[in-house]
Amino acid sequence: MSNLKVNIAGVDFKNPIIPASGTFGFGREYNEFYPIAELGGFSTKGLTLVERDGNANPRIAESPMGMLNSVGLQNPGVDYFLKNYLPWLKTIDTKIIANVAGSTVEDYISICDKVSVDGVDMVELNISCPNVKAGGAALGIDPKNVEMITRAVRDACKKQLMIKLTPNVANIADNARAAEAGGADAISLINTVGGMVVNYKTRRPVLANIMGGVSGAAIKPIALKMVWQCYNAVNIPIIGLGGITSYTDVLEFMICGASAVQIGAANIYDPMASYNILKDLERYVAENNIDINELVGTLKV
Repeated sequence: MSNLKVNIAGVDFKNPIIPASGTFGFGREYNEFYPIAELGGFSTKGLTLVERDGNANPRIAESPMGMLNSVGLQNPGVDYFLKNYLPWLKTIDTKIIANVAGSTVEDYISICDKVSVDGVDMVELNISCPNVKAGGAALGIDPKNVEMITRAVRDACKKQLMIKLTPNVANIADNARAAEAGGADAISLINTVGGMVVNYKTRRPVLANIMGGVSGAAIKPIALKMVWQCYNAVNIPIIGLGGITSYTDVLEFMICGASAVQIGAANIYDPMASYNILKDLERYVAENNIDINELVGTLKV
């Protein structure tokens, strides 16, 4: 019998389509285009302890088959989210993943404690942020730090904990193993790939922050490779993301080992993207009478 339901670390999703953090706000705007309750869930805008204005403009730039962003985690802060957004989200029949970010380990611990409330189904840790106590190096680069931050927040987080891995590392499988060793219930990958755009006329970088994160169709081959590498390295579920623009992309990610996917940049240029991908996937599963879970990790090599 055809089936689209998936289970990620004990959390049941009605389907594997999840808009990615930073591309879907807090859901309200997209709910004006279609009922977001039809989606499996969505990951919130990255939440920090206090409100952040983000980086200076320009902080978005186009690139071939993709885009760069250097938004800088602009968000209203975790307390504002809990008071003003979560009550509405609790009325929507879909899974809510709280994406959290911090500048210190203590930040992550405090935020994870705050979002461990009714209405939040999972927590996604963005560990690509600069660690101000370690000279600005991102916590997610060194496997030792990945395990350390995961272990540190594990007790504070009363929800299923997912670690979002950066691709800007020597060996992402090592980082996946570190997250699993630290107590992660799942991992999501990949975050954006570092890059920059230059204006040849002015001889200056387009982004005010000089560098940014590349997303969009251009990074899909990188993401597929890394999902497959991690699938062969860990036993915890993987949510795959990076350049997904169609239902066939979803199938490819699941074949490489993802139990579910996140849709990112496609939501920016087409607000109907996640919904349309879901509908195409529903038709494929029905026409072929398959259980979507049977695809996971079936890559033939």
